Amino acid sequence: MNSLLALVIGWWGDLLLGDPARLPHPVVGFGRMIAFGEHRLNRGRHRRVKGAVMAVALILLVFALVWTLRCLILTCASPWWLLPLDALLIFYCLAGTTLIREVREVFRAVDRSLDEGRRQVARIVGRDTSQLSAQEVRTAALETLAENLSDGVIAPLFWLALLGTPGMMAYKMVNTLDSMIGYRTERYRLFGCVAARIDDAANWLPARLTALLMVLASGRLSLLAFVSRYGRCHASPNSGYPEAALAGILDCQFGGTHTYFGEEVQKPYIGSHDRPLTTADMQCAVRINRAAEVLMLLITAAIIFLIE
Repeated sequence: MNSLLALVIGWWGDLLLGDPARLPHPVVGFGRMIAFGEHRLNRGRHRRVKGAVMAVALILLVFALVWTLRCLILTCASPWWLLPLDALLIFYCLAGTTLIREVREVFRAVDRSLDEGRRQVARIVGRDTSQLSAQEVRTAALETLAENLSDGVIAPLFWLALLGTPGMMAYKMVNTLDSMIGYRTERYRLFGCVAARIDDAANWLPARLTALLMVLASGRLSLLAFVSRYGRCHASPNSGYPEAALAGILDCQFGGTHTYFGEEVQKPYIGSHDRPLTTADMQCAVRINRAAEVLMLLITAAIIFLIE
């Protein structure tokens, strides 16, 4: 019952507050740990091995720290003391509300001016945004909304159901590693390749589950064929599935050529209807995201209830 209550409290906290701007966030700490290791190890020979050792060590460290802390609480205090810890960790791991806020701000900003829209979307994407058109700014925001529904909501809940809060926190380290060093650029191609493969494995099921939940939320099961066709049309083995689900729901087109760290990256197109995107499309995408999130919350709660 404690785990179920922690899930509800943590999710409700994210729904109401989003990421806390003035409170320390574990992902910020993860980022500093990764940057510290990358600056010292990503040089010279054996970069692939050094990157692999760093990635595995950091993931296991996070899992072990959370697991040990929970064991200490169970040994030295009442199990009820786990409730605030687990609720806080779940709150920190979920990013649904913050992402939706950011995407809404992108659409408001680009409606005011293209330069403002480019600056705003740069907050949530890794690509170079300085030359994007208004359509490309909106497209980038919606692609990120779909992809990060998986990374920021569905996958954390999936790993929570499977391995508890230690697994959920370890997943956040996996995701942070990929977002920082998992690029196929000259700097990260060797050092970050194992981190990227671990992220691919950790997201394989959650990404496809995300697409399924989005289709269920839309009430259009016929879109599963569209997702099956276009989900594999992406450089990532996973990101294409939620993006394909949203492209099918909105009847639009994602993908194309993007610039990352000064290098052009070719991404296949997802969908064939290259039409202008509007605020109404964003509002529809937000509704689908929230509905898919609630469905996953119910699934996770049911699994926790059955386990306990």
